[in-house]
Amino acid sequence: MEVRAITRNIRVSPRKARLVCDAVRGKDVRHAMAILQFLPQKSAPIVAKTVKSAAANAENNYDLDPEVLYVKRIYADDAPQLKRGEFRARGRFNRIIKRSCHITVIVEERPEDMPASLRATRQAKARQQNASAANRAARNTAARTTPAAAATNETETGADGTHS
Repeated sequence: MEVRAITRNIRVSPRKARLVCDAVRGKDVRHAMAILQFLPQKSAPIVAKTVKSAAANAENNYDLDPEVLYVKRIYADDAPQLKRGEFRARGRFNRIIKRSCHITVIVEERPEDMPASLRATRQAKARQQNASAANRAARNTAARTTPAAAATNETETGADGTHS
């Protein structure tokens, strides 16, 4: 059963709030709370409060076990904007839009009887994401080596690949 919580009129840009929402989408509620605790964004505590509220709604209103809940859907929608202005040179006036958002969290019990094929697909996708992250990290460290360091590495290695 889907249970939701909505926090309205948050004075954070929806684009910035979506970055935080993307970090916890699909995660278990406890894991999502742990992630949100250490994110530096302004919207992280607000999203954490909304996730906690959705879990409490599920526990208190629907007697669902909070240990098996996961964040099924989470999104940040546009809310009313504050329109302000700023005087500029030569008699001009620039409009400043201060954006806000509504954060919606939908949690659900993780199905225990998930089909084996779906479970295998998700595990393979997770392995692939971890491998691609490791490849990116290896490329970044390789890109950081200086040409002088690369030259010393080449001179230390012989033609047969052994170090002298």
